[in-house]
Amino acid sequence: MRTIIYILLLFNAHFVTAQTATKEQMSSELPELVMTKGINLHIISPEPIQYVDLSTEKLTGDLPVSNIGRIKITDDTELESESTKFCIGENIGIITVVGQSFIAQYKVVYCNSKDLNTVTNIHIQPEDMQPVEFDKMTFSNLELRKFARNIIQNKPDKKPIREEKNFKLNIQLNNVYVISDYIFLDMTFKNHSNLGYNMEALKFSIEDKKIHKATNNQSIEMTPIFRLNHQKHFRKNFRNIYVFKKFTYPNSKVLMIRLIEEQLSGRTIEMKVNYSDILKADTF
Repeated sequence: MRTIIYILLLFNAHFVTAQTATKEQMSSELPELVMTKGINLHIISPEPIQYVDLSTEKLTGDLPVSNIGRIKITDDTELESESTKFCIGENIGIITVVGQSFIAQYKVVYCNSKDLNTVTNIHIQPEDMQPVEFDKMTFSNLELRKFARNIIQNKPDKKPIREEKNFKLNIQLNNVYVISDYIFLDMTFKNHSNLGYNMEALKFSIEDKKIHKATNNQSIEMTPIFRLNHQKHFRKNFRNIYVFKKFTYPNSKVLMIRLIEEQLSGRTIEMKVNYSDILKADTF
C-alpha cells in the first residue's frame, strides 16, 4: 500500500485556470465517510480519476485501477508524527477526488473498529459532484524530477524498446512513459570498452525515415524540457530520463537519437525510434 502511485499526493500539479460552475463549498457541508483502522475504503468513480488529494498524513492510499481510489487510515508505524489515538467521531481529514469532468470531496470521520456497519466502498453519486473544466496540466521542474526519480528507482522490467550497438557502445530506449502532455524517455548507455566516454551531446531530432538525397532531409531538432541528470562522463553504464512536451510525427519520419563523444575520439552512435514505439507508452 505504501508503494503509492504518487499521482495521489504528488499530483498537486498545477491545473491551470480551472473553472467551476458551482459555488464555494464549506468543509462543514461535505458529505461524511465513516472509516476505521484496518479496513480499506474503495471510492468508485464513474470516469477515470485524474487526481486524488488526502489532506492529512492520517490517510494514505493508491489507485489500483483508473477509476477506483483505495484509501485507508495510516498505520501508527507509518506516521511521521508520534502514534495517534483517534476519538470516535473525530474528523481525520478530507478526501478530494477529481475525475475528467467533476470534483467530489468527502469529510472522513473516525469510528470504532468494532462497528460492524463500517462502509468498505462507495460510488460517487451525482449529487456529490461539482462540474469542473481543466486546461492542460503543467508541472514544475520539481514535480518532473519526482516523476523521473520514481522511474529510475526501478530496474527496467522488460527488454528495451530499441537498442543499437556500435564502437563497443550500447544505447537503449528502456521504456516510454506519458503523464498528461509530457513524454518521458527512459534511456541507458553502456560502454564495453576500457576507455571512458565523455559526452559532447545527446541530440534528438525528427527526420525522414528514408533519405534519398541529403538536401531533401528535413530535420527538426527536439530539445528536452527536463533531464534528470546532467552527467557528461561515464565509464561503464549511465541511465537517464529525458522529458519532452507531447509531440507527434508521421510514419514517414523517425525520432533520431544521437550520442556524440567529445573530440578527438569521436565515437558516435545513433538510434531511430518509430512513432509506434511512442504510442505504446506506459503510464505511471
